[in-house]
Amino acid sequence: MMDIIPFLREENVINFFLLFIRFSAIIAFFPFFSYITISTSIKAALAFYLTVIFFPMIPASTGIGLDINSIMLAILAELTFGFITGIILKITFFILNFAGELISFVMGFTMASIMDPVTQSQTPLIGQVLGLLGLLIFLQFDGHHLILLFVYDSLVHLPLGEFAFTNNIVTYLNKTLINFYIIGFTLAFPILALSLLADIIFGTIMKTNPQFNLLVIGFPVKIFLGLLIFTASLTSLMLVFKREFKSAFDALQLFYN
Repeated sequence: MMDIIPFLREENVINFFLLFIRFSAIIAFFPFFSYITISTSIKAALAFYLTVIFFPMIPASTGIGLDINSIMLAILAELTFGFITGIILKITFFILNFAGELISFVMGFTMASIMDPVTQSQTPLIGQVLGLLGLLIFLQFDGHHLILLFVYDSLVHLPLGEFAFTNNIVTYLNKTLINFYIIGFTLAFPILALSLLADIIFGTIMKTNPQFNLLVIGFPVKIFLGLLIFTASLTSLMLVFKREFKSAFDALQLFYN
């Protein structure tokens, strides 16, 4: 017991608490860890467990004041840190959902929305398929381990309670929000182009042959061709997702500059 008492100094207690806040924010906002299907008690236990493991890695001096104002500002900084980093990585998953919504719309699957077990919200069928495949790719290249490595690097380069917005972060967020629509539209473009071409062909046929029944023939053909192109381009979609996620992960070094 006497060996534990020296570690219960005010500085160590504050550092332990701030590190727990950092892990709690990361688990609350980062991909995979933040999914609603994981119960709150498990998330809290995981945050505490990781805090105990990473606590010896905290630098000896963090420069945090012991007054209540300094502690509250440090807590706010840690919550903001977890939120911003989580949003940067989650945008890559939102790109897949956006592309899936566009594909579902042109294929006529907009009404076929189902409950997503991950987000507990109504999601178009194609969007959920892309989201689950993106999650599998994320786990396949050990994205959850990369997040833990990022936390370790942040303890070295970004002391607890010292996170602050910089121009680099704001500029990157603006660029990312613009690329969100561009990349999402690019992923869905093959099927969008095919749907437009099919509409032109079917419209021409209806002009020349008014007896042509678009509802009976046109929509099943569009769905079949859409699924065919979607299956053929699925590998490319996942490669683009993997590239964008790693690019977003590399951009997290902006927090250190």
